[in-house]
Amino acid sequence: MVSKKSRSEIRVKKHRRLRNRLVGTSETPRLAVFRSNNHMYAQIIDDTVGNTLVSASTLQKEVKAELEKTNNVDAAAYLGTVIAKRALEKGITTVVFDRGGFIYQGKIAALADAAREAGLEF
Repeated sequence: MVSKKSRSEIRVKKHRRLRNRLVGTSETPRLAVFRSNNHMYAQIIDDTVGNTLVSASTLQKEVKAELEKTNNVDAAAYLGTVIAKRALEKGITTVVFDRGGFIYQGKIAALADAAREAGLEF
């Protein structure tokens, strides 16, 4: 009988493979994205030190107040603009995009496009 891995196991395996190639430095930190069934999270990380420089999620009050739902494409796009604005305030202009093993479409693509439009380069 053929055993089938769950989607979450496949995503974790993809993310491990991605992380072998992606490293956030102090000049170009890593924009890591995670999406759960109910919320989205984005953080900008300096991997050389292991610090989170900027973070944003749909759980935060100021972000959640602007959204009707926290798990759709519109919420992802808004989160992309929020993380980009916070990064630019800290002086971060270029990042490396870490999609977290998720397929680059829908919510992940919307977040990335919104962050690019708001001024981040990747």
